[in-house]
Amino acid sequence: MDNLRFESSKAFNVADILEYLPNSILIRSILRKTTGNVSAYSFDSGEVLIGKISPFDTFIQIINGNAEIIIDDKSNLLEVGQSIIIPAHSSNTIKANVRFKMISTIIKSGYEEVIL
Repeated sequence: MDNLRFESSKAFNVADILEYLPNSILIRSILRKTTGNVSAYSFDSGEVLIGKISPFDTFIQIINGNAEIIIDDKSNLLEVGQSIIIPAHSSNTIKANVRFKMISTIIKSGYEEVIL
């Protein structure tokens, strides 16, 4: 499923766009642009996703179930409605102790404008 399947200006329920598959992690792209992307994930119980280290922050929101998000070896337990930001250049692992669904958002632009 790519972002062309979603009609602009028309409401949809993200949790309904993907199902749970036994022993799998399912990923559906909602919006993909050169400046970033939004994806929905479903994890079956027991599945683990070891994330590659990204040069960009990643915003995670749990939309069904609950998840364990490990960032730089620190475990975070998130429930429905909770969110977390995985900082750029951080190691991360996403674990499904139970089935869950989440939205992942990465915005690639704007980093060049940040002044520290």
